[in-house]
Amino acid sequence: QVQLAESGGGSVRAGGSLRLSCAASGYIVTSAHMAWFRQAPGKEREEVATIGNYGNIEYADSVKGRFTIAKDNAQNTLILQMRSLAPEDTAMYYCAANRCLLCTNGYRYWGQGTQVTVSS
Repeated sequence: QVQLAESGGGSVRAGGSLRLSCAASGYIVTSAHMAWFRQAPGKEREEVATIGNYGNIEYADSVKGRFTIAKDNAQNTLILQMRSLAPEDTAMYYCAANRCLLCTNGYRYWGQGTQVTVSS
């Protein structure tokens, strides 16, 4: 049974940093296609960053230069380092794994989310 558990969310002031983690069980992150999504109240879930099977990385334009996605293979964990946070980054952040064209937002497995709140 695959489980993804996010942690690291919280409340910060604008300009601050947070480091989100997504611990995977029943699933090996090393060669997996994984992603971070976020969803703000009243908005659709959006893809923030992806890291492919071969390490290829993509970011949403809104977070380029501020967010970094990475894998900690030793801990079987997906990381999202967020810097220079702004109020518009406020959202529930979700970890996703295993690309699936017919699945919700294109991924089969999802975590429960971790809340990030940025105040001005």
